[in-house]
Amino acid sequence: MVVGLTGGIGSGKSTVADMFHNLGVPVYIADKEAKKLMEKSDDIRNKIIELLGEQAYDGLLPERSYIANIVFKDKHKLSALNAIIHPVVIKHFHEWYKAQKSPYVIKEVAILFETGGANECDYTILVTAPEEDRIKRVIIRDQVDREVVLERMNNQWPDNKKIELADFVINNTNLVKTQQQVTTIHNTLLAKRK
Repeated sequence: MVVGLTGGIGSGKSTVADMFHNLGVPVYIADKEAKKLMEKSDDIRNKIIELLGEQAYDGLLPERSYIANIVFKDKHKLSALNAIIHPVVIKHFHEWYKAQKSPYVIKEVAILFETGGANECDYTILVTAPEEDRIKRVIIRDQVDREVVLERMNNQWPDNKKIELADFVINNTNLVKTQQQVTTIHNTLLAKRK
């Protein structure tokens, strides 16, 4: 089974993904793999430079802050960037998935519902947290100001829209309770495989 894991920026997706990983579940972090592919793939590099200009790369490495500054202010450029990267990540995921031997895998994707990626999952898990908590977490994590965080949030669907679509919802405000929710979902998913 493929279980999609998603949540808005700063919700704690990575923390929850780690908890599943610690339970022995293979976890595919789409954003991390996309970053690796942006560095390794000449095809992706050439298309991004064509879309965003020479400054998008410094040699073989993407200039992430330059790219983010453009795409989070321009929805058309963000869509075009996603159209370059997402098909390659999807192909990469399928190759990774074939090599896994566990009852289910977690595929962590920030914009799982927004891109229609949830349609390729057997179940979906949404991680939520209060908006103010999320903003504070991202400001500390990424060393950015509030406006930058809000700009990124505006490119994602609100939680109430995603809650209606998710099979499971994890409220990530207390790590002990989050771990309990993860364990419960894990046991439920294992039972569905029997």
